[in-house]
Order: sequence, then C-alpha cells, then structure tokens
Amino acid sequence: MKNTITSEDKTIWFHCASLGEFEQGVPIIEATKKLFPKHKIVISFFSPSGYEIKKNTELAHLVVYLPLDTKPNAQKFVEAIHPSLVLFVKYEFWPNYLFELKNKNIPTLLISGLFRKEQVFFKSHGGFMRKALQNFNHIFVQDSTSEQLLNSIGIHNVSVSGDTRFDRVSHQIELDNTLSFISEFKENSICIVCGSTWPEDESTLLKYINEAPKHVKFVIAPHNIDSTKIANFRKKINQDSVVYSEKEGKDLTLYQVFIIDTIGLLTKIYNYADIAYVGGAMGKTGLHNILEPATFGVPIVIGKNFDGFPEAKRLQQLAGLFSVSDEIECVQILDKLVSNKAFREKTGMIAGHFVNSNTGATATTMSYIERLNRDGLI
Repeated sequence: MKNTITSEDKTIWFHCASLGEFEQGVPIIEATKKLFPKHKIVISFFSPSGYEIKKNTELAHLVVYLPLDTKPNAQKFVEAIHPSLVLFVKYEFWPNYLFELKNKNIPTLLISGLFRKEQVFFKSHGGFMRKALQNFNHIFVQDSTSEQLLNSIGIHNVSVSGDTRFDRVSHQIELDNTLSFISEFKENSICIVCGSTWPEDESTLLKYINEAPKHVKFVIAPHNIDSTKIANFRKKINQDSVVYSEKEGKDLTLYQVFIIDTIGLLTKIYNYADIAYVGGAMGKTGLHNILEPATFGVPIVIGKNFDGFPEAKRLQQLAGLFSVSDEIECVQILDKLVSNKAFREKTGMIAGHFVNSNTGATATTMSYIERLNRDGLI
C-alpha cells in the first residue's frame, strides 16, 4: 500500500465482500473514475473469490484484502490510504472502520444496500451495530422495504436508488459478446445455458439433460471448477459431452453438452442462451446472478431456495422466472419452454424488460456524490 499510495495522492476507497459485490459496484467505480480522474481508486475485498479474480483489475490502482476489523487495523488502514470518499457495497458493515471514518469526517456511503428484518440491526440486542450504521453519511438501498426498516430504527439518511447490478448488466448487451466456439457448438439448436451450478443443481438438471431431444444443447458452467467433480458429473451424462479445456481440434457440432471448466466466460455465454438455468438456489449456497441472463431477454429457471433475493421474487411475479423444487418440476418447465416457442419468447421478453425498466441506480448515487463534490466535501 505504501508503495502505491503516497501522502500527496487523493484516493477513493471501495469495499466489496466478494466478486458479486464487486460487479455490483462496477458502474459506480467507472462513473467515479470519470468524475475524479486524478484520484487513485482503492478496492478492498473480504473474500478470496473477489480478490483472486479481480486483483489485477484495470479499474483500480490498488486491490487489497481488508484487514480484520480491529480498532488499530482500522486506524492504520485509513491513515495509509487517507480516502476522500468511501463506498461500501451492499452488505458490508465493519464497525471499527466506520467509526474511524466518522472520526476523520470522511464521507462514507453504502450503495445498493439490502436489509432484512432478521438482521441484527433490528433486534433488541443490536444497539452496537445500529450505532455503526449511523456512521454512514448516506445509505442507498435497493427497495422500499429496506428504507422502512432503517427508518424504524431512526436512520433517515436513506434513498431508494435501486440495484446497480441492473445498470451493470444492461451495459453488457452493448459489448461484443461473440464467442466463436459457442457459435460452432450451438449451430441452430435450442441452447440451455446452466450458469454457476452446484452439485444440487446438476442433480436436478441431469434427468432432463439425459432425456432431451437432439435439437436441444446444454452449456454448463459450474460455480466451482473442480476437475474431479466435473469428471464425475460427465460420467452420469448419457449425451456426448466436451469440456472447454479439451475443445481444441474437436468438431464441437458433434456434442450435445459443453462444460465450461474455466472462469470469466459466463456473461458472454448467456448471449447464446434460449433458456437459462441459474444455480445456487437448489441448495443453501445462495442464488447467483439472474440479471446476467435476463438482460439478454432469456427466460430463467432457478431452484427453490431464493428468499433474500428480491429481484428473483419480483421476476417470478412477472412470470419471467420459474422456480423448481425437484427434477420432475425441472423437466416440466424446460419441456414447456423448449416445445412452446411463443411461451419461451414471451417470458424472455418479460425478463429483458425487467432489466431495462429497473436501471438508474448509478445515476441516483452519482448525483449525491456530485453534490458532495460541489460542496467541497470530497
């Protein structure tokens, strides 16, 4: 840190728990870099899943793990990077850091926040964490429920901005999402992309994969790239399958299942999907990002455990997303989506419109930051 940040530098610090929160913060990071081109951007992570993948991102001058939340660590860290502005993304609440930032009068924001009544802030024993929340200059939340919960504990410096992930994924459709090997594999088939799958998801999908007609192809991108687990899964697949790492020199048109044993391609692969299955909700690991396929106008299927994911609840209510609890329900909905083109296109259109109609969180947040800047507070 000392080699990168000098005492003369001006910095802006973003903290993200993991990769998902980083992606959520990207639209704000990009807009902030444009507004403050002379500031150095510092990004900190808690989880290796964020740090290891994004430690060399061009969006930041410095990417680090955040030291554990102790008072000495907070003092040393804040002194080392001496930020002009700090933004925590979604779920991160580090009391000692928040108290230290408040003591130094450094503007600190929470962006894309999401609160639930089960959280400690809203319990009788949550007084200390409520005090920590009060150190934010402003809190931008995804929905009115979060705003009402914060209001109920006396926190009113809150705005409903929406979720910056909508802005992030809506921009993806403007980029070049071409992947020649997926084009070759898909040809004219109906393509079901199964993204960020866990073993529970793969077990649920297996029956349909093995019974699917030849004009249906599958791209499967597991959340964890484990060669042993991938090999075991392939043994259970009756259809011809190929993995990304072994694709060279092979005629991809001959295969019905394509397993992606690398990272960083899924967002573009969704561009080729006619139907998307998004993993994480069949088990207890947490639903992955449904907005990435939704922005391409794709109907979405997920597992049964998605409490705490309001965007999935809302899209389900709009009939652009379907939740399944077992392999039979999975077969039924995939059969219907594959065989009924009008139904598939209608639900996909609902998903695409859902993303387009919920953008704007970045503009709302940046308006506040611009005001801080005009007032000389940054």
